[in-house]
Amino acid sequence: MAERKLFKGNEAVAEAAVRAGCRFFFGYPITPQNEIPEYMSRRLPEVGGVFLQAESEVAAINMVYGAAGAGARVMTSSSSPGISLKQEGLSYIAGAELPCLVVNMVRGGPGLGGIQPAQSDYFQAVKGGGHGDYHLIVFGPASVQEMVDLVMGSFDIAEKYRTPVMILGDGIIGQMMEPVEFPEPLPGPFPKGDWVTDGARGRAPRVINSLSLHADKLFERNLRIAARFEEAKKNEVRVETIACEDADVVLVAYGTTARICKSVVDRARAEGIRAGLVRPISLSPFPEKTIFDLAARKPVFLAVEMSQGQMVEDVRLSVNGRADVRFYGTSGGVIPSASAILDKVRELARSEVRA
Repeated sequence: MAERKLFKGNEAVAEAAVRAGCRFFFGYPITPQNEIPEYMSRRLPEVGGVFLQAESEVAAINMVYGAAGAGARVMTSSSSPGISLKQEGLSYIAGAELPCLVVNMVRGGPGLGGIQPAQSDYFQAVKGGGHGDYHLIVFGPASVQEMVDLVMGSFDIAEKYRTPVMILGDGIIGQMMEPVEFPEPLPGPFPKGDWVTDGARGRAPRVINSLSLHADKLFERNLRIAARFEEAKKNEVRVETIACEDADVVLVAYGTTARICKSVVDRARAEGIRAGLVRPISLSPFPEKTIFDLAARKPVFLAVEMSQGQMVEDVRLSVNGRADVRFYGTSGGVIPSASAILDKVRELARSEVRA
């Protein structure tokens, strides 16, 4: 029977990873995600796993690379500047076609910025982040429970598509406490792919490497990586829609911002304004078809983010000229208020921007 407990977001991520079979964690401290490595340092030894605080983020992600190549369920976590330092390693892991889980509890930036929550790492997460042709699979949970559920499934998804999966949270999601139900631990041992470097007795050696000096071979690898992402587009798109059927103004928001926008929709509807919400749960692949189909009715779309405008570009691409797209955002750790967003919704509802 599932257990229902009050858990802090960061600790819930760590417990969910352990229950999903993660036995290796490599990381380096940075606020606001420090509860994840702290929890892992206590929990992993209890289940026979390994926790190691690396000497840097660069070292940590390369330890992830090694463990993933050996077929382990492995995870790392950090926050914005730390994730930036891991991008070279992430590109190598993507190039080597290896699975792992990466958690980014985003803080305000650019640079060292501040420790308050933000969503300004969207571009870095969904557009690849590191060098070369690849996309991560990225999820943006809006509650501690959803974060648990997504972490529980992310290792399977990473192994299916042989790619890093990222959970893109923020300081609020990581620090808030909510009741959650933890599923029973997944039964192991987990099947190992035919690419895992676990010894070569009785078979030919396997080689895991992101280096390919033959252009044709590298082209083939990139086509293979791209084909897997196209397959993920068919199977892994997740989205929630609220009151969109007759909406004149459709808000698009994810994570913490989506929680605020849900209350905005309720307050707008109470005033007689037909507002709705699209909440992308998978940020990469993005729910393009859901937004494209809604755009046929020509509502005004309002992308709301804790950034200067990043996801809004994917909203515009999804709308593909069928409807008007507006943006409202805050950055640097400032959380948008429901009242300010509602004022924007009122303005759009009154305007003549709809065709």
